[in-house]
Amino acid sequence: MNRTEATAARGEKSDTAQLLGRAGMACYGLVHLVLAYLALQVAFGDSEQADQKGALQEIGSTAFGQVLLWVLAIGLVAFGLWQFLMAATGYTWVSGGKRTRKRIGAAARGVVVVVLGFSAFRIAIGSGSGGSSNQTQQEFTAKLLQLPFGPALVVIAAAAVLGVAIAAGVKGVKKKFLEDLDMSDLPGKTKRWVSWLGTTGYLAKGVVFAIVAILLAIAGFNADPNQAGGLDAALKTLAAQPFGPVLLTVVALGLAAFGAYCFGAAWAHKR
Repeated sequence: MNRTEATAARGEKSDTAQLLGRAGMACYGLVHLVLAYLALQVAFGDSEQADQKGALQEIGSTAFGQVLLWVLAIGLVAFGLWQFLMAATGYTWVSGGKRTRKRIGAAARGVVVVVLGFSAFRIAIGSGSGGSSNQTQQEFTAKLLQLPFGPALVVIAAAAVLGVAIAAGVKGVKKKFLEDLDMSDLPGKTKRWVSWLGTTGYLAKGVVFAIVAILLAIAGFNADPNQAGGLDAALKTLAAQPFGPVLLTVVALGLAAFGAYCFGAAWAHKR
């Protein structure tokens, strides 16, 4: 194979990876849509497991859902691998520190999504749900608390999660997510919708991460891992506040907006 043919082959593989990754991003959006549905159930008094694993279990609760769960599992792993590819060679449309930050973010997102994809595989084959986000968070916090200066480490971890929450909020308000999209071929009305969905979705995720950070900080200050919690605990904590059902309904709609945004971003994401 000569150099021209090799280059063409690499380009074809890259296109295949892009296609799988974009399809996987749409799967990630579907998970958020189901998560929004579970959050609405919590808002109206249901005690469903309102986190990403709970969303996967909800999807797999019917015969058709079992088939869909396999598709989601493959898609989520593909999306995670695409994020690793973006972390290694992507974001060429920006430079310097901004490119480094975007690549680090893509790597972190890749880890989260691949883990979620393997959770979908486990649920699909019936080997267990893998526990809720609350259990995972509490186990992580308990291990940190056992270390020297454990409470301080937990508070530092809470500060890091709060940083993620603030970053998500800023990304939504300043519409930084649009830097990664090429919407030149989309109609003006579609562009406005993608922009609005992205802003709303990132703000909702920022709120949820902020509550997770607060719960983690409380666990650190009190040296009590049972006070920590993941996404499920964050949504249920919000529901327990004055006007909680209304607030949680707004957040649920925001998570649904992020899910819908993922479909648009999968189509328009830059290479």
